[in-house]
Amino acid sequence: MDIGQGKKQEKKKPGRMRWAVQVFFISVVLSAVLSLASEEALDGAGLPIAFAVLAAFILLGIIFDIIGVAVTAADERPFHSMAAHKTPGAREALGLIRRANKVSSFCNDVVGDICGIISGSTAAIIVTRLQEALSLRSVVFSLAVTALVSGLTIGGKAIGKTFAIDKSTAVLQLVGRVMHVFSRKK
Repeated sequence: MDIGQGKKQEKKKPGRMRWAVQVFFISVVLSAVLSLASEEALDGAGLPIAFAVLAAFILLGIIFDIIGVAVTAADERPFHSMAAHKTPGAREALGLIRRANKVSSFCNDVVGDICGIISGSTAAIIVTRLQEALSLRSVVFSLAVTALVSGLTIGGKAIGKTFAIDKSTAVLQLVGRVMHVFSRKK
């Protein structure tokens, strides 16, 4: 092994460790914020609101999964052209592509996993409320709701991944434009 390669590998490790620590803290904070939002929305809410909260977290997980896959599948070249023509959001999209590993990790792992956990706990609350409303205590009912939530999440992500791969440029162009709008308002 070349001595120069050993030094390069040593320099990369602190960067990886720093990212892991950052992701840990981001996950803890984001999980707390989203859990609190879910708790507040569900507190005293009826079943329609509970189902809406559940659908929102499933959809949020799918959307971020699409973004995470699109950023890894995208090609920089169209965005260089768009940036040269000063297309709003092109520079932001290029920034996402250049940090694809971190963006994908954040979107797929952090947000996706948190949404999966919160949608699972929301489903449990819905099952409990439905069982109380129907005076029903059934494991089969609980399994059916859990299976439905899992199927919607996994099926939605499977469709989303295919879409993200096929339309990665369009997805990142939209995400870049949204980021551009919010960056201009600061």
